[in-house]
Amino acid sequence: MESENENNGRRKFLKFGLLAGGATIASIGIQKNLLSEEKPLTGKKVKVLTADGHLVEVDSSHVEHHASNDPYTAEEIRKGVEGRKFIRVIDLSRCANERKCVEGCQKAHKILAPVEYLKVKRMQDSELTSPYWMPTMCFHCDNPPCTKVCPVDATFKRTDGIVAIDNDRCIGCKFCMAACPYSARTFNFGRPEQKKFTEANKDSIPDNYCRTSYAQEGTVAKCDFCTSRCEQGLLPACVVECPNGAIFHGDELEDTVTNGEDTFRLTELLRSRAGYRLFEELGTKPRVYYLPPVKRQFPFEEATEAHNTQE
Repeated sequence: MESENENNGRRKFLKFGLLAGGATIASIGIQKNLLSEEKPLTGKKVKVLTADGHLVEVDSSHVEHHASNDPYTAEEIRKGVEGRKFIRVIDLSRCANERKCVEGCQKAHKILAPVEYLKVKRMQDSELTSPYWMPTMCFHCDNPPCTKVCPVDATFKRTDGIVAIDNDRCIGCKFCMAACPYSARTFNFGRPEQKKFTEANKDSIPDNYCRTSYAQEGTVAKCDFCTSRCEQGLLPACVVECPNGAIFHGDELEDTVTNGEDTFRLTELLRSRAGYRLFEELGTKPRVYYLPPVKRQFPFEEATEAHNTQE
């Protein structure tokens, strides 16, 4: 409880002291810095907001961005799996909207409907073309706009390609949600369906649970490519649960992707099946590719009321 209160208190402080320049500081902090051992002046002035609401200008040497030095950063979350570049391919010809991938993701992350990190959307390119189902999630972009707008360095790009969130650092400002062109992120308002991972119940969590600090109340969450499963060499929950093998996951460096049964050379698969990425023109460089829904394995069927999806 003490640790949780400390995090909540820190989050509340940052919410009210947040600056556009990305630095936050209390007036007492400024005084301590100025009265402590003198640091070489940089000559660069920055504006900071004090705890009592005053805007002051100080030399940048007196301001330290907490992202570079504080005890709240979980280093293990920020490290990527060495020698890996995780990537995903979704074969739209195999998707029949059975939603097992959605349910598997929810179970793995201990969330309940209607919260979804993975969504299956009904798509139709024009009036003359047939509709089809398209699973969407976080695309783990190589040029992610979400990481650039986060003022507290809570969302970041790992060396293995995964875009992750440090929820102990997240202050719930939602800047990343606004910046994401794929609407991949969700906010935890503390509703019953958004359960919280705690040390007290970790022993009862199934083996396929993604053991990160996601889904904390007052923070942002999203698809994490089942980070902990990737670290163990396992396939993500959505890949395992899809009964039609529509989702392939793999390593770009090894040039392979698999759905657990079929394994392909990534480059050959994308070339032979005309693979593409969503909103390529934005320059986000997503790590999720799609194969067009041609020669479908299943006829298109509208979603039932129980499996209603977003259009």
